[in-house]
Amino acid sequence: MAVASPPGWNGAPSTEGVPDDRLRLIFTCCHPSLAPQSQVELTLRLLCGLSTAEVARAFLTAEPTMAKRLVRTKHKIKAANIPYRIPEEHELPDRLRSVLIAIYLMYTTGQGKPEAETDLCSESIRLGRLLRRLMPDELEVAGLLALLLLTESRRRTRIDEHGALVLLRDQNRAEWNRALIDEGHALVRSCLHRNQPGPFQLQAAIAAVHADAASFDETDWTQILTLYEQLIVVAPTPVVALNRAVALGEVRGPAAGLREIDTLSLTGYYPFHAARAEFLLRHGRRDEAAGAFRRAAELAPPGPERNFLQSRAKQAPG
Repeated sequence: MAVASPPGWNGAPSTEGVPDDRLRLIFTCCHPSLAPQSQVELTLRLLCGLSTAEVARAFLTAEPTMAKRLVRTKHKIKAANIPYRIPEEHELPDRLRSVLIAIYLMYTTGQGKPEAETDLCSESIRLGRLLRRLMPDELEVAGLLALLLLTESRRRTRIDEHGALVLLRDQNRAEWNRALIDEGHALVRSCLHRNQPGPFQLQAAIAAVHADAASFDETDWTQILTLYEQLIVVAPTPVVALNRAVALGEVRGPAAGLREIDTLSLTGYYPFHAARAEFLLRHGRRDEAAGAFRRAAELAPPGPERNFLQSRAKQAPG
């Protein structure tokens, strides 16, 4: 990939410091003069291969809104004459958080694509490995790489031979990639020894607990709930709150999970409706579950997730 200035940026970057063209550009795009969210949005759109619609989904917002935000960010770069310069080595830590988020969202976007279009996943892992070599003492770098590897270990079992989504509870765990799981576990253990938990380390630890379970029924949901309790302290986002509510429902039953989910304001987020539908179904409220599945399907992007949710909506009334 050739080094080129993103639109709105003037000047040529140096080529020293970070040993990879794309990673250099990502660090450059995550300029501290921009708001952290703007850094990530711009990086995803210009450097990570995401469409405006995909960036919008990553930030739970409408595509027209995201398009306007991207235009405003480009105008700010031009108006403020923000320099297009590769940061020096001592400047990298201040930009790292946004870089990690961008790589993670790049991976999750790729995970939702068909098997033949998953270059985003492999590229995210490649960048994660590069970052680990570049910044070996940064625990959140290790946490991100561990999370990517543990998630990647089961990606090929998420979709069956007919292109249908397979839930975690139904995946063939014998086909999970043990080499990636072992590598991810080793990284999680190295982080735990330092006892300085951050958001990516905690998410990686949750993924490690899932990977430890021989079956879905043997999952240690109590440990997962404990980890989510820690995660919501350091990363109090609505999505983390939703995942915590799901774990709570697995520990204390569907009624408890449903009560927690219904306190959240995530009505434009399809996993919110999907999780709610599952708990409604387990609670015996089948018609309500069908409606929630239908709403989730309406909001989901085209592909296996939408097809699965439409199927569940038809099946839910029994």
